Amino acid sequence: MIYLFTGDDAKAKRTSYEKFLKSIESEAQTFFVNRNNFNKMEIESLYSGYSMFSPLSNIILENVLANEISEDSEEFILEKLTFMGESKNSFIFLEGKLNKPILDAFKKARAEINMFALSKEKKEKFNNFLLADAFGQKDKINLWIYFRQAVDKGVVMEELIGILFWKIKDMILKNPPDRMSSAVRAGDFHKFSKKELIDISKKLSYLLPEARSVGLDAESAFERFLLKVF
Repeated sequence: MIYLFTGDDAKAKRTSYEKFLKSIESEAQTFFVNRNNFNKMEIESLYSGYSMFSPLSNIILENVLANEISEDSEEFILEKLTFMGESKNSFIFLEGKLNKPILDAFKKARAEINMFALSKEKKEKFNNFLLADAFGQKDKINLWIYFRQAVDKGVVMEELIGILFWKIKDMILKNPPDRMSSAVRAGDFHKFSKKELIDISKKLSYLLPEARSVGLDAESAFERFLLKVF
């Protein structure tokens, strides 16, 4: 069976999603899959067989259809939805706003779709790059201020995490070796070492699954992360 939680109303979606997770079979083994540990062979084994430790499994996939995942991976997931739907294991997707072709693929696979859309009044746009720029400048005060502004305007946590992933990846690619001159080490790239950026990226990847394991909601977990990241 497939369950999909999608849409741009982050708070309502997350509340419903976390309530659902508490209601599912507690005896089943749970697997968490995100953009950082996505593995095609593992996904195939989860819909085609049983776990060694439990007759049933819950596979929780968070933001595996987001832009940070390759098109090849998105195509793989959509091709395998039918098999996931026929599996005795449960596949639970948490995603941002999805386009019609992807939603149609989930409908075709007979997924239980839970959509959460913001009203027109709440769709005032927030410039997510403000958050990314504050991070790049190691500006903790504005990082927190922009985070709160984004939350107030209904920006989904997955979207904010995604923009930070993009910023960190960009900084890693542009972070020059230490042997380069200070003139070359311009912009915000000199404020972090490459190792720091890689470590932060790893922590960000596992932030939401780890928060859920200790009963912390996504907004609180992400806010705590931003306040302690540097």
